[in-house]
Amino acid sequence: MRIRLLPRTLLVVAALLMPPLVEATAAAQTPRALIETLGDKAIKSLTGNVPRAEREQRFQTLLRDGFDVEAIGRFTLGRYWRQATPEQQAEYLKLFERFIVQAYAARFAEYTGEQFRVTGERPDGDVVLVQSEIFKAGAPPTKVEWRVAHNSAPKIVDVVVEGVSMAVTQRSEFAAVIQRSGGSVDGLLAALRSKTSG
Repeated sequence: MRIRLLPRTLLVVAALLMPPLVEATAAAQTPRALIETLGDKAIKSLTGNVPRAEREQRFQTLLRDGFDVEAIGRFTLGRYWRQATPEQQAEYLKLFERFIVQAYAARFAEYTGEQFRVTGERPDGDVVLVQSEIFKAGAPPTKVEWRVAHNSAPKIVDVVVEGVSMAVTQRSEFAAVIQRSGGSVDGLLAALRSKTSG
C-alpha cells in the first residue's frame, strides 16, 4: 500500500531550511527562539553538497532536538494507538521517525533561497503558536504556524500551513491505509516498512 506525503506538508520542512530574518538569541530557549534557531541550524547543516546518508543523519538530529516525535507519532496513529500492542507501538514509532527523515531530508537539497520570518507568537491552550511567513519571489507569502509545547523544554508538536495541520493530515492518511487493511495496524506497519526500506 502506498503512503504519500501530501504536497502542502512539503512546505513544512521547507520552512525549516530557510535562513531566519530575525536573529536567534542565545538566551534561554523560548518557543519563538526554538523556531528561529532550528531554521538557522538547518540551513547551515543540511543544504549544499551533503551526501544523502549524512543529510538524513543530521536531519534526524534536528528532528529529535526540535520536535516531540513520540507525541506526534502517537497523535498521527490516532485511535489505533490504543489498539496496537506494545510491540506494534514501538515498531511504529521507529518506522514513523524513519519515514519523516527519509521523506523530508532530500528536500534540503532543493533550497533555492526563499526567506523565512517569524512574525509573532501567542498562547493557545497548553501550547504556544509561533507564527511565521515564507517568502518566495513572485508569490504571496505562505503562512506557517508552529504549535510548540512549552514544558521543561519547548518542542514542536504540529505545524499548520495555511490553516492545514500536518499532524491531522498525516493522521488521516495513516487511518486510510489502516482501513484499507481491514482495520489492522499491521497494514500500516507493512506500508511503512516498504516505504522506508530503500
